[in-house]
Amino acid sequence: MADLQDEIVALRTQVAALTARLYRVEQRLGLESEQPQEPPKAVREVPKAPYPLVPPSSPVKTSQPPSIAPPTFASSLAAPEKEQEELEGKIGKLWLNRIGIVAILIGVSYFIKYAFDNGWIGPAGRVALGLLAGIALIFWSERFRARGHAPFSYSLKAVGIGTLYLSLWGAFQVYHLVPPPAAFVAMILVTAATVTLALTQDAEILAAFALVGGFSTPVLLSTGQNHEIVLFSYVALLDLAMLVVVRMKPWRRLLVGSFTGTAILYGGWFFAYYRRDERLVTTLFTLVFAAIFAAIPLLTPLTRSRWHAGFSITLTFLPLVNAGCVFLCLNAMYENDTLTWFSLALAAAYLVLSSQFKRRVGSEPDVVKTINLLHVAIAVAFITIAIPLKLNSHWITLGWLVESAVLLYISVRTNTNFLRYFAAVTLSLGILRLLVWDNFQVQRLLFNARFATYLVAIAILGGIVVTANRSAGTRELLAVRLASILLNVLALVGLTLEASDFFLRRMDGLYQIYPPATYHQLNLARNFSYSLIWIAYGAGLMMFGFRKRSAFVRWQALVLIAFTIGKVFLFDVSELQQGYRILSFIALGGVLMGISYVYHRDWLKLGTGAKSSEAPLA
Repeated sequence: MADLQDEIVALRTQVAALTARLYRVEQRLGLESEQPQEPPKAVREVPKAPYPLVPPSSPVKTSQPPSIAPPTFASSLAAPEKEQEELEGKIGKLWLNRIGIVAILIGVSYFIKYAFDNGWIGPAGRVALGLLAGIALIFWSERFRARGHAPFSYSLKAVGIGTLYLSLWGAFQVYHLVPPPAAFVAMILVTAATVTLALTQDAEILAAFALVGGFSTPVLLSTGQNHEIVLFSYVALLDLAMLVVVRMKPWRRLLVGSFTGTAILYGGWFFAYYRRDERLVTTLFTLVFAAIFAAIPLLTPLTRSRWHAGFSITLTFLPLVNAGCVFLCLNAMYENDTLTWFSLALAAAYLVLSSQFKRRVGSEPDVVKTINLLHVAIAVAFITIAIPLKLNSHWITLGWLVESAVLLYISVRTNTNFLRYFAAVTLSLGILRLLVWDNFQVQRLLFNARFATYLVAIAILGGIVVTANRSAGTRELLAVRLASILLNVLALVGLTLEASDFFLRRMDGLYQIYPPATYHQLNLARNFSYSLIWIAYGAGLMMFGFRKRSAFVRWQALVLIAFTIGKVFLFDVSELQQGYRILSFIALGGVLMGISYVYHRDWLKLGTGAKSSEAPLA
């Protein structure tokens, strides 16, 4: 133990000597070095080493462990101190800045008001003072931007630009010093100068100031008179200017602001001044505005470096709103016949726009696919709207059914899942209208418009089921099974309605000639025909399920047969005559015995636990 202690003392002595020697060498070479820390008291009084120091010619080879800085309180307190410094800087640089600007403006406003009240400054002087103050603020703000205080500079510019607009408004509306064209041109120059500043200084906030000022100009200079051509021409030019700015800079939010401003000015004018004799001009400008905002995907940059990651609201939400607003405006001006052609023309335009966009952009597959499908969806919506506008009665239902079939065919051939949703919506509208809304006047059995429409819907659902057997996945299994159920429901409803109308036509023709007893016989025959149709259809559906080895189809048949059993035992027994009652029970019993025989033979090997090779459709 004593030897170990002596070795430790010797090592400490050697380290202290080497440290002092290294410090003296650095001092002679003129190198900057920190003053060596004073060794501890135990090392300061170096005892005589029991072992000789290692000479420089024979250095001791030791493995030096990496130095680890000891933890300090500074590292644990750095984050709170940094947050306090950021908060302090934000208050001092931002909020005190804005409060100071507001205080100065309030003080200047009180001074100007005092001068106005005492007649020191006349109307022309007031306007000139406002213009000079606005220009001075803009030039003064440049000094702060040059020194690196951009936010403060933009705040001053906002005040200066607003002062210029208000001064021009006062010169025209309040003091009537300038005519409307002069004030209009002056405000356009202010807007153009602001846009130029935004582009040269790469400041989106200045472009937003220009956008607000540009759309405020017609409101500030309004005379209460109808100047449709001048107003809408100016708005169209302003929209095009914003589109050019966005093409040069990735400031996509300006387009949303431009669309909002256009919609506000258009709506305000329409509700105040629109007359039917101005419909042609209004329609022309409506289509111009629609074209400008529909062309955004073709005229704006789409690379990831120019647009943010993901899909922007400008390319997804804005086209939908634009299309809806255009249709609402046209709907307010035209009747159904003309509106149908507008809907079809808009659908064609969006299809062309979709193809042109896909041809133009090839480097961003996700963006291209989304926007392309969005335009196709808008076109489909316009076609769906056009059908009920032009057609009537069951032709609307037939048009929706055919449209859904076309969409399904395109979606399968092009592997576009997006179109399947629109096809499902259109098909649902057609089936719902067929079951609830349509009122057919039928004169023939089976060979009539109603049964033909039912056959079209059944054929489409059958096509869905057959196609799904080849390509449907597990996620689509529920939709395919729903299509299979709807197919059978439509078939049953269609056959039942045919039987009902067949007997009703005979009853209406015989009511005036034959006694009521004959009329009652026909009514009993009609009710019996329902049971016969349902039993026969259930038996056929069961045989189809056995042949296709589909448990889902067999379960549908069992449900239908159970429903028919309930009708026979609860209704036919009490309502039908003896002959129809006998036939109902014999037919039902025969079908049930036949199905039971098939299950007893176990042709599907259900008793052995073998699984049926069931397809997704059934």
